[in-house]
Amino acid sequence: MHVRKQAAVLAAGLVCLSAIVAAQEAVDLAVVDRIKSEATANSQVMDLLREMTDVHGPRLTGSPGFEDAAKWAVERLTGFGIGNVHLERWGPFGRSWSAESASVEMLAPRYARLDATPLAWSAPTAGAITGEPLLAPVDFGFFSPKKLADDFEAYRRKWSGKLRGRIVLFTPVKPLPSRDSALFHRYTDSELADIAKAPDPAKAPRVTRIDDLPWPDRPEDVGKMFNALPEALIDALIDRYEELGKVRAKFFADEGAAAILMGDDRAREGLLAAEAAGPYRARDPLAPATFVVTAEQYGRLARLVEQKQPVRIRVELKATASRDDVDGENIVGEIPGGAKRDEVVMVGAHFDSWHSGTGATDNGAGSAVMIEVMRILKSLNLKLDRTVRIALWSGEEQGLFGSRAYVKAHFAEPATMQPRDEHAKLSGYFNLDNGSGKIRGVYLQEHEAMRPLFEQWLAPFRDLGVTTISIRNTGGTDHLSFVAVGLPGFQFIQDPLDYETVTHHTSADTYDHAVAADLMQASAVIASVVYDAANRPERLPRRALPAAVPPIK
Repeated sequence: MHVRKQAAVLAAGLVCLSAIVAAQEAVDLAVVDRIKSEATANSQVMDLLREMTDVHGPRLTGSPGFEDAAKWAVERLTGFGIGNVHLERWGPFGRSWSAESASVEMLAPRYARLDATPLAWSAPTAGAITGEPLLAPVDFGFFSPKKLADDFEAYRRKWSGKLRGRIVLFTPVKPLPSRDSALFHRYTDSELADIAKAPDPAKAPRVTRIDDLPWPDRPEDVGKMFNALPEALIDALIDRYEELGKVRAKFFADEGAAAILMGDDRAREGLLAAEAAGPYRARDPLAPATFVVTAEQYGRLARLVEQKQPVRIRVELKATASRDDVDGENIVGEIPGGAKRDEVVMVGAHFDSWHSGTGATDNGAGSAVMIEVMRILKSLNLKLDRTVRIALWSGEEQGLFGSRAYVKAHFAEPATMQPRDEHAKLSGYFNLDNGSGKIRGVYLQEHEAMRPLFEQWLAPFRDLGVTTISIRNTGGTDHLSFVAVGLPGFQFIQDPLDYETVTHHTSADTYDHAVAADLMQASAVIASVVYDAANRPERLPRRALPAAVPPIK
């Protein structure tokens, strides 16, 4: 090559290299160092979690417990100097419901007080009810709505006219699954490498009716299917499952069942996994008093009945339920930005929980971390070009209701996909909702343009285990509400710990299962990411606005 030509090529290469370097995100390591120090030496995340869970307890959406805890969160955020803190109502949710006392006892053949908890939106009993239990089981799984409807229709035909005044044992007795893995787990390097791999290409199902949706044969594949579904199809599935719940609750009420006892494979080793008994909307009747009993104790009851041994049960539930629907509400606050204060970076987590535990890992941990993130940014008085806004959601457990309502009110309605003015002003949303485990990376939600940004933002935390950037989608939580209308929304990868094996929706979901070091690490990581996102010259890159998706039936 000619010397002059070689020099010109070299110069051009240097210009290109300089452009690439200039295009990279500058990470202020001095700020990262300050954030790490504040998140550890002055951490308040465990104090926040303790107050939220030990003092205020479970936070079922619409319940007095949620209302009290929400007021506490407003006070704590305001005390940290966060501005414009308020409860933002998003419209009717359903009944307010709370249990005052509950008991399930076996009186014969020997007395035993059973470990049981009522399911939410159960009707109270008329005092204590005593009777012989009736084993009338149906084997429900996480199946397609059509199969569930067909199975329950067969159940209705079999048991109609036979349940009046009876305490119904509703689930079959199954051998407890063997424990072939540890209850507590952190991701290995090999597992993180698998998460980082792109999934095999697959064509997304295009259906216009729920009944046409190809349902997986294996239960473990159902979650993967849900992650690939459009918002309208998920809406339709939620509606259909709600309708099936109403049908079941109405059948038992019309048949005059006195109470219902359920065993649950998750409710084992003293755990109690309690969710909803039936409809929560005021237009629908409450389900009869429904309890979940630990698998071991339920198995004993059912075996005694199967062997025709005389068994007597006494149940009682005192619960209050409002006659009318109450409004759902989100907790919102912000730190005003500077040069680009009309643009917003959001952080969030769902504040609501189920009611058998105190909602510590699902999702008090995420809520405490996000409050702590706001405290860190405010206490360090960091320069923030964009406004940083926190939202703690309600109604997540029933279908992401709080975040979806917020997105529809502020950004866009997925059914029409007509952006509101605020749509152009949101840079991105960061979510935390997978238990108490420390952050190991982030899911990109197929948003490849975000990869170089996260690689640089997370690099200072590699020595704290943050190593993995996955192109994959992850579902089941509030970032999906933002992604559905074309906004950058992300959920972090977290160590599983004992979230799925022990605490998720169970009585063990308490402060005791929160890991302080992990929540401090998560607070530092998210505060640093938010600082970088708030101060970069441009908004976060966006994917194309999705097409409008009309409602699916």
